[in-house]
Parts: sequence; structure tokens; C-alpha cells
Amino acid sequence: MNEKTLERKLVERVKRLGGLALKFFSATFTGMPDRIVLMPGGRVYFAEIKTTGKKPTARQAFVHRLLRQLGFEVWVIDTNELLDEFTERIAA
Repeated sequence: MNEKTLERKLVERVKRLGGLALKFFSATFTGMPDRIVLMPGGRVYFAEIKTTGKKPTARQAFVHRLLRQLGFEVWVIDTNELLDEFTERIAA
């Protein structure tokens, strides 16, 4: 599945759950995940969307580790199954 299709599905599902999946870009800090997902109750998740089989770059992997060390959940989503798993997690 391609990145654009997965990203569109992510945005739609998060919206149905009452949250926001905002496109995330930092001009001064590269490697940030594609989307910051904001859910009711102040819950924050990061989602990196990839075409099926593609892996994060070395810089992205570094930033993902950094965010996880800070206590954030970072998901790399490249299949419908992972999107389903992520959706179930944030719906809880």
C-alpha cells in the first residue's frame, strides 16, 4: 500500500475517533514523524507513514528513539494491519 493512501486513512480514522492527525513539519529539526496525533484527554502519539516495506531513514529512526525516550509513542505504519492496530490503541 502506498504512503498517501495510508496517510489519508489514518487522518479519516483519527477524525472519526474525535482526534486530530496533523501533518507535522519542523524546519529546524529534521526526521520528525509525518503526523502528530492528538486525542481527547491530552493523549499524544506520533505516526510515521511509509509505503509497505519501506523503512525509516537513519535520521528518522534516531528521532523516533529520542521521542520514545521522552515517553511518547511513535508508530511506523506501512500496512493496513498496523493502521488497524494503531487505531485500536488510540481508541482505548
